[in-house]
Amino acid sequence: MATQISNNNPSALGVSESLTGQPWQWRGNQADYRDGLQPDDLMTQLLLTRGVDRHDLARHKSPTLRDFMPDPSLFQDMDKAAARLADAVEAQEHITIFGDYDVDGATSAALLIRLLGALGLEAGSYIPDRLMEGYGPSGEALVKLKQAGSSLVVTVDCGAMAFEALDMAAKAELDVVVVDHHKCAAELPRAFAMVNPNRQDENDEAASFGHLAAVGVAFLLGAALIRELRGRDYFAEREVPDLMQLLDLVALGTVADVAQLHGLNRAFVTQGLKIMARRRNTGLESLIQASRLTRDPVCSDLGFALGPRINAGGRVGQSNLGVNLLTTSDRIKADDIARQLDQLNEERRAIEASVQEMAEEKLAAEEGRAVAIVSAKSWHPGVIGIVAGRLKERLGRPAIVIAVDDDGIGKGSGRSISGVDLGAAIIAAREAGIVQAGGGHAMAAGITIAEDQIDNLRTFLDEQLQQRVETARRGRALLLDVVVSAGGLTPDFVTTLEGAGPYGVGWPGPRVVIGPVRMIKVDIVGTNHVRMIVSGDDGKSIKAIAFRSADTNLGQSLLSARRDTKFWLAGRAKVDDWGGSNTAELIVDDAAIAS
Repeated sequence: MATQISNNNPSALGVSESLTGQPWQWRGNQADYRDGLQPDDLMTQLLLTRGVDRHDLARHKSPTLRDFMPDPSLFQDMDKAAARLADAVEAQEHITIFGDYDVDGATSAALLIRLLGALGLEAGSYIPDRLMEGYGPSGEALVKLKQAGSSLVVTVDCGAMAFEALDMAAKAELDVVVVDHHKCAAELPRAFAMVNPNRQDENDEAASFGHLAAVGVAFLLGAALIRELRGRDYFAEREVPDLMQLLDLVALGTVADVAQLHGLNRAFVTQGLKIMARRRNTGLESLIQASRLTRDPVCSDLGFALGPRINAGGRVGQSNLGVNLLTTSDRIKADDIARQLDQLNEERRAIEASVQEMAEEKLAAEEGRAVAIVSAKSWHPGVIGIVAGRLKERLGRPAIVIAVDDDGIGKGSGRSISGVDLGAAIIAAREAGIVQAGGGHAMAAGITIAEDQIDNLRTFLDEQLQQRVETARRGRALLLDVVVSAGGLTPDFVTTLEGAGPYGVGWPGPRVVIGPVRMIKVDIVGTNHVRMIVSGDDGKSIKAIAFRSADTNLGQSLLSARRDTKFWLAGRAKVDDWGGSNTAELIVDDAAIAS
């Protein structure tokens, strides 16, 4: 049986310091969701504690585009961009979609290519090589596209800070429409149109959509384009494309880019998963099979199964594999690309493990820094973002990992914590002349920096972010949603929890507390994971696992626990469907002794 415990003590369940050293607190204000509601209305509780107003519950229980999508004309340059694309469609111009090499870039490019194809125009694609060309459009690449016949280039998930490249394109008389979501400087690059909710000159309503991934912005541009063509009677003798059928791409790009899953993004992902379940995108169907998923994908699969495989192409393989997969209708070709991406993902994991081990050895020198910055010449730049994310989780503060080439130029990727805007700090470092190029958003950023400037970046970020990092860390607590007995952790209970999803950044998945429980069996699996079978006072037992914890205080305490010691276990509940099983288990984030 699940129960929400109300406690006037600021520490939930009396836990002021857990095995990971954190206090436990209930998420939100209990009075808000207990007043006038049935105690077992768990979905309502989850929505209210994630900031939904009581009078707005119905819209958020089943998020649809009709309820959340804005008028695309709300955004600066949207109508201008749509009109330029409509001109190109009518005139059958040569268009190239220039995308970033990650999942957001691949899905954004694929969405526009598929939409333009449905409108009768075959667009080309260009995805830069991560190692040879780096992030974003280069002037040389844009000029070459012009020379090859492109009259219009649409950059997706890049271009917001491409001043030099877009200036070269303008001089070559190439029209460039930028579709991006990264932070912008006060001055904008010289583009034909800049569609980006994070422009500093957007009004407050448009800026409220700054959490969109680039693929979400591309979807809005697609809607604006269809509306523009409808106004020109373009569909008098042809069928209007069903833009909703591309929501599977929007869902994948949104989740994989770790965009905040509230408002419109929740609607994108909720509806996109429904489209994905229909298996109409040939490439996605092949990717699902290559990922060995035997059921319809859920939100977590987008981030942990499908997304990493598409990313692997840009990280350690061919950067255009993702776009090619998501735009093909040839099943044989799709299966071949999906197999390549699956193999590249395995190679990526091995490289990542090696870089992470070396990066962790350098962390001692970063003690006390606002942002941990580690660098080396031997590291593969394709995995530094993943490693930065791992270090951020380990340290509880922002981290940047830099791979330095033989010429002394570093390519870095950073990940931040809630409350610390790393992207804005990197833009400030660029304006201060410390980094050669860089930008991003609040939770992630990329940089290009000379090796001899890395120490200066450390000092700069200390000055810019030390207070914000300390404030964010002081406010850290493990937030809990519900406590349940061991026997109460059932597949039906997990299904109820998932009803308030999809979950992600900005819409955190519910954290469940199981207990009190005793350790029946505990051991290490893999290289560093602690696996458990625990039993509750109700006599029921469940499986639990704490990933990458064997060498931590959490893992060691669980491994050495006496049989009569009782614990509260806090984590994420999931259904284990491996091998036809259908049991619930807990992914453990933390634990505490139950007094």
